[in-house]
Amino acid sequence: MTFIDYYKILGLTKSASDKDIKKAYRKLARKYHPDLNPNDKVAEKKFKEINEANEVLSHPENRKKYDQYGKDWQHAEAFEKAKQQQQQQRSSYQQSASDSYSNQDFSDFFESMFGGASSRTRGGNIKFRGQDYNAELQLDLKDVYKTHKRTLTVNNKNIRINIPAGVENGQVIKINGHGGKGINGGPNGDLYINFSIANHSRFKRDKNNLYTTINLDLYKAILGGEITVNTFDGKVKLNIKPETQNGAKIKLKGKGFPIYKKENQYGDLYITYQIKIPTHLTVKEKELFKELDKLR
Repeated sequence: MTFIDYYKILGLTKSASDKDIKKAYRKLARKYHPDLNPNDKVAEKKFKEINEANEVLSHPENRKKYDQYGKDWQHAEAFEKAKQQQQQQRSSYQQSASDSYSNQDFSDFFESMFGGASSRTRGGNIKFRGQDYNAELQLDLKDVYKTHKRTLTVNNKNIRINIPAGVENGQVIKINGHGGKGINGGPNGDLYINFSIANHSRFKRDKNNLYTTINLDLYKAILGGEITVNTFDGKVKLNIKPETQNGAKIKLKGKGFPIYKKENQYGDLYITYQIKIPTHLTVKEKELFKELDKLR
C-alpha cells in the first residue's frame, strides 16, 4: 500500500490542531464538492481524498495510530498483539531482539499477512473491523423541523439516511455498518454524522424551546386588542391585555421545536413584546398626548 500523507492533502503539518483540521476540511470539502463540480473527475478524486484524510485525522485515536504507523495504522492493535505473543514465546535473548521492532517491521508484518508470499500467510484469516468514517452534514433549522430523508455521499457512495425532527447543532448520529469495509470478512466500520445546523430564522433556539421578539404598537399595548403573529410553522392570533408593558413575555405551549425522537411532542415558544413608540406625530397628536399627561 502506498503511503498517503493526509496532512499534505489538507494543506497542514503534523502539528495542526483539531480546530485546524476541521477548518481545512470544511474549506476544501466545499471547494471540491461534487455538487459544485459536476462531471469533474479531478475534483471528484480530490473530494474523496479530502474525506479520507478527515476521517483519519479528525478521530484522535486514529490520528495517533496514523502518526505512529503510517499506511498500516488500521492494523496497529493486531501488530502489537502479535509482537507480544512472540516476545512471550522466545528466550530472553530473543525477547531482547524483538524489542527492537520498528515501523518497518510493522509494515513487513502486514505485508506478509495480507500481501506477501503464500508461505507467510498464517495470519491471513484474522478478521479486522473496518475503519469508522466521519462526515459533516450541513442543514438549515427549517430542514430539521420535520423528519425527512436525505442522501449523503461518503467516499463516492450514496447513503440514504433518515433525519429525525429535532436534531440539534453539533449532534452526532451513528449509522451502523456504513464505514470502511472489514478485512478478511470482518465487520464494516460505522459512519458518524456530525450535524451543522444554521439558523436563518427570526427565532432563537434553545434545545426544544424557541424565542422571538414582536413589535407592539403603543396604542395596542395601552388599549389591548388582537394581533396575528408568526410561529415557526404558521400563524396564530393573540389577545393583547390592556396596559401591556414593554418587555412583557408570554409562553405559547407546544409551539416550539420538535422533541428529538418523540413524535408529536414539542417545546414551547416564548414571545417578548417590544413596545414601538410612534414617530412623526402631528400637531393634534402631540396636543392629545399633552392632555393625557395632564390627566396623569
